[in-house]
Amino acid sequence: MLGGKTVFSLDVRADLTADEKAAVQKYKLANTILYERKPPKEGSNEYAQLGNALAWRFLNLIITVNDLQNGKRIECKDIVEMLGAEQQVREAAATFKTVLEACRQFGGEEIVELA
Repeated sequence: MLGGKTVFSLDVRADLTADEKAAVQKYKLANTILYERKPPKEGSNEYAQLGNALAWRFLNLIITVNDLQNGKRIECKDIVEMLGAEQQVREAAATFKTVLEACRQFGGEEIVELA
């Protein structure tokens, strides 16, 4: 009635254990980028469809460890965009899980013999 547009919001946050929070702090992971959608190359078909790099900036999604740890709200213009953002968050969460597993297994030094 008021002419407003519908906005779809996706709120994400990882529920970390005390050990996982300690690993994030110990290895200084807070600003680590887990997912970044790169802008298309200038002159490419995708770039032409977007019109310009400024438009791409609003479609670009960067997810850091800090975003997952503290929470992040992603606002989308439609349900299709929201589903795409959700998939990107899932990819970032899977990467984060792999990073945390590596932190858990890291002992500070590893000797590898090469033949």
